[in-house]
Amino acid sequence: MLSLRHTVQTVERRSYLVREGEHPAESRIVLSGFVFRQKLTGAGAREIVSVHLPGEIVDLHNSFLTVADHSIQALTRAEVALVPRAELADVAARHIQVARALLVETLIDGSILKEWLLNAARRNSSARLAHLLCELAMRLRAAGLGELGRYRIPMTQEELADCLGLTQVHVSRLLSGFEKQGLIERAGRDIGISRWQPLVNLADFDPTYLHLFDAEAYPA
Repeated sequence: MLSLRHTVQTVERRSYLVREGEHPAESRIVLSGFVFRQKLTGAGAREIVSVHLPGEIVDLHNSFLTVADHSIQALTRAEVALVPRAELADVAARHIQVARALLVETLIDGSILKEWLLNAARRNSSARLAHLLCELAMRLRAAGLGELGRYRIPMTQEELADCLGLTQVHVSRLLSGFEKQGLIERAGRDIGISRWQPLVNLADFDPTYLHLFDAEAYPA
């Protein structure tokens, strides 16, 4: 993908890459750091709807849709590659394998979003947090950024709360409860999952929706 014409942009934590309502001219690939997509209510309440790791395309839909329907912000200091939308659309039209890889990327993104919707709507607060911790463990390991049982969480408790539809106080209590139960260990933002299977059971976590094998089979 980076063989396409692109520019590299460095963004600081909490900087906007795209704002809702804008007309982006590029799609963005995360090179380092973490970014997230978010929606705001009319009253300003935030819901983080996805978190993106290095190697992932953040806003592939902006290559084919005219208006950004959500905002994208840097979760940490990050480097992103900006690929002109016209060039991305052109190479997809000319190369079936590239088009297939982009389609798989989009489908996996949608699969994760569906699981996040289920998490927020139908799981209790403990299961929601446990599910996100399990998902991050799997995705960070696949990206070479952590081990299954130990990794550095890329977000604050406030941001965790906005991923889960909970308050920051509630997330803090849940994390403390997980520690007391011996499910996790914490040192700052370093998370150690002490009892993987009990955490999986609590979360109702099945990693099928991540389609990690499919992502490796059709790299973008």
